[in-house]
Amino acid sequence: MGPNLNTAINLADFEPLARARLDDNAWAYFSGGAGDEITLRENRLAWDGLRLLPRVLRPLQSAELGIEMLGRRWPHPLLMAPMAYQALAHPDGERAAALACAAQGAGYVLSTQAGTRLEDVAVLVRDEPGRGPLWFQLYPQADAGLTRELMQRAAAAGYEAIVLTVDAPVSGARDRERRVGFRLPAGVSAVNIPAGASPVDKDWRAAAPTWASVESMLDHAPLPVLLKGVLHPDDACQAAALGAAGLIVSNHGGRTLDTCLATAHALPRVADALQGAVPLLVDGGIRRGTDVLKALALGATAVLVGRPLLMALAANGASGVALGLRLLQDELLMALALTGCDSPAAVSRKLLQG
Repeated sequence: MGPNLNTAINLADFEPLARARLDDNAWAYFSGGAGDEITLRENRLAWDGLRLLPRVLRPLQSAELGIEMLGRRWPHPLLMAPMAYQALAHPDGERAAALACAAQGAGYVLSTQAGTRLEDVAVLVRDEPGRGPLWFQLYPQADAGLTRELMQRAAAAGYEAIVLTVDAPVSGARDRERRVGFRLPAGVSAVNIPAGASPVDKDWRAAAPTWASVESMLDHAPLPVLLKGVLHPDDACQAAALGAAGLIVSNHGGRTLDTCLATAHALPRVADALQGAVPLLVDGGIRRGTDVLKALALGATAVLVGRPLLMALAANGASGVALGLRLLQDELLMALALTGCDSPAAVSRKLLQG
């Protein structure tokens, strides 16, 4: 007998459950990466390759998971990463995911390419006590006016920050999607942008965002802006100098440029370059509480989790996502205790061998 939701004891257990529920079209879209999927695999292997050097006999009576980020206190350092078209995974899509995150105190980042209006998601969770951050992910649009309009809508709806994705001026070569002839089914679309609108137009070379266009967005943004998709330390320093409120070390989950650096390897280089100038977050390959601990040790304030929670959404909607987040929180608290840390703030690079 195969696994079921009642037997899910870690994030990996949701993948076979999701595969049993998703057709080949949705599975290729959600599980695949770019090219030969080398970066997709190495994102995971990089966390596995880090070794912990725990401390013992530390006081743990006040152990807790809370963090400080962007001037606020949050329940724990976990957010659900922005992912498009969540209705492909479950009919309740982004609504279910956002509600589950709010119930578990996790942050939720809504994708530009959501199948639910950004206002409709925000109204469900923005007033929930104990929720985590509520952010809106934005692809810079070929039409600068549309970019500004989306930022204004997000601010009016109650989102607290903009996550500006800067690593995808074009889509990656996703072989799995091409093999199945991926297409959006009827009734699923990016409802927050006009039909036919895209981050790039026919002349993507002219429309691709630049540092100059990002600087203009930062100058006129109604909310704090975090740049997502930064791997190079020089880019990180430039973003901070321009006024970015934070950075997300990300390679788009291995979905854009194959063979680029795994995020666990990029994170400490970026952290060393920035020296705490702005908050750092990271995504890509995080599956275990020990992965979160390692990210904190390498300089992250918080982490974003993508595919595993999408698989949990496919497995059982909001209940699946809530269970996945609960399991990860429990693992993180155990990892903190077993390394002698009473909070995320107590984690340092000294806990990593070498």
